[in-house]
Amino acid sequence: MPEISKLPDVTISDCAAAVGAFFAGAFTQLDGWRQVLSEGETTVRPAELDARVEALVRPALTGASPLFVGAGFIAAPGYVRGRDIHFAWWLGPQAGNPLLGSSSAATRLDLATRAYTDYVHDFRTLEWYQVPQSTNQTHVTGPYVDRLCTCEYIFTLTMPVRIGEGTPMLGVVGADISVRHLESIVLPLFLAADRPLALVTAVDRVVVSTDPTLQVGQLASQTGDSVACSGLPFRVLVGPDRPPRF
Repeated sequence: MPEISKLPDVTISDCAAAVGAFFAGAFTQLDGWRQVLSEGETTVRPAELDARVEALVRPALTGASPLFVGAGFIAAPGYVRGRDIHFAWWLGPQAGNPLLGSSSAATRLDLATRAYTDYVHDFRTLEWYQVPQSTNQTHVTGPYVDRLCTCEYIFTLTMPVRIGEGTPMLGVVGADISVRHLESIVLPLFLAADRPLALVTAVDRVVVSTDPTLQVGQLASQTGDSVACSGLPFRVLVGPDRPPRF
């Protein structure tokens, strides 16, 4: 009888580190865009801004196995000449999207064609904008169902853009990542651990789980051991021991 290959030893800390590395890679990409967008004037023409943002984000949305499902820049009021609201935002190719159908190229988000967009008129109060503005830090919003763009379960990553320290914020650069993509990266590690695990948010919402008692989307009530994902509002929650493998 052939010997059954053993799974590699995977620790809870390994799983938390994998989540951290996933988001760190995404924020590194955003930081590169932020540096480019911060090299300018305190006001800009709409077409000029759109061209700069599109040149930055389109390659990240259309390459092989793209990390992001959407990306762009949301301008602060007054930054874009003649505009109080300006979304320079692009969506990656879609496969049977309930809002957009299917597409093979990146497309510009057009708020005028979307239903239920009244809430974005006061976008300064929304978490993905308000937190970077008030803290001057990067931020992860979600997961949540994106009813504006993709109808997917996503995270929105944002960071503030300023010309220099202490200057008014020009806007936020950001990107959307599907929960499915994160799961495809970290779930194999979670399954290789010797105990059931769940990735939960700061409010204990389950994002990824190998614990049959914790379903994705529910609130975790367990108070067991956990390992924080450094610099992120997530932790890996440890479930009960698994029975030994034979």
